[in-house]
Amino acid sequence: MPYRRTTRFVTAPDGTRVAWHTHFGNLREASADAELAARPTVLLTNGIGSSENFWRYLVGNLEQDHRVVHWNYRGHGSSDESLGDGYQIRVHVDDLERITAAVMARGDGRPPHHVAFSMGVRVLLDLYRRRPDLVPSMTLIAGAPGAFGSGVDSAGARAFLSATRGMLKLATPTLPLAAPVAHAVMASRFAYPLARMVGALRARAPRADIDEFMLALRRMSPRAYWYTLRGMVEGHAWDVARTVQVPTLIVAASNDLLVPLGEMERMRDAMPHAHWMRVDDAGHAGLLEAGSEIAEAVRVFLVDHGLEPPHEVGEHAPVPPS
Repeated sequence: MPYRRTTRFVTAPDGTRVAWHTHFGNLREASADAELAARPTVLLTNGIGSSENFWRYLVGNLEQDHRVVHWNYRGHGSSDESLGDGYQIRVHVDDLERITAAVMARGDGRPPHHVAFSMGVRVLLDLYRRRPDLVPSMTLIAGAPGAFGSGVDSAGARAFLSATRGMLKLATPTLPLAAPVAHAVMASRFAYPLARMVGALRARAPRADIDEFMLALRRMSPRAYWYTLRGMVEGHAWDVARTVQVPTLIVAASNDLLVPLGEMERMRDAMPHAHWMRVDDAGHAGLLEAGSEIAEAVRVFLVDHGLEPPHEVGEHAPVPPS
């Protein structure tokens, strides 16, 4: 489901080019930058392996009167594979800092409202740790400040995380053999019903969107995915969550198997000032399964906090790109 967008790059010190995309909707591409510059900016940070179609409801809703930007991690989408600095969380935070600065320079100079999904929540919180001036407000969707069990001072949690890291490290040499098998499964007609059967997808998960996600996942570098996954289970940002003071919206899915509702509630308890939204009958793919609900909730949050001009209720129904 193609977008009308302009793609640009920032270049990291190790030479890796990281892509960011400005959505211009129905505007003329030649004049879009000038027309969008005065609009409030929303910057979207993906989850691991996520394709851009996960954002389609949010983009369709907000691009009508916002400057909407999303970017790709190294080895994802249009970004290069990492040339030297690897795929640790700190590297993604470095890239997000550069992207934010580039987005501000081409806009009105003000930092954007950040929306983060899944692993992006961890990346965004670590950016807030380093540069709170770049994060004036945030929406955190289906993602926690760290891997399951992190930030808990118990022997069981430490043992679980240590075992997880050890298994990922031990499995790394098998990647050349495992990747073709994983690709074959994702390409098969059984991938979608299997995900439904095990509860990873709800009944309202659009088949076409999931197929597009699987295609994007098959196209990305297995090495980039694996090392990003390994980086994701190192460290955490639970200490940052307890310090956040900026306007925040947390969106949790009641049937999420990857980031369980209990982890999202734990983050909510660590951020008592945050607005809370629980989406029922949705899992980790909630941005697709409940896209219209989430997009409208983000818009209401922006209006309530003066981050866009107010509109009549219901004036902006989500219009996903086709």
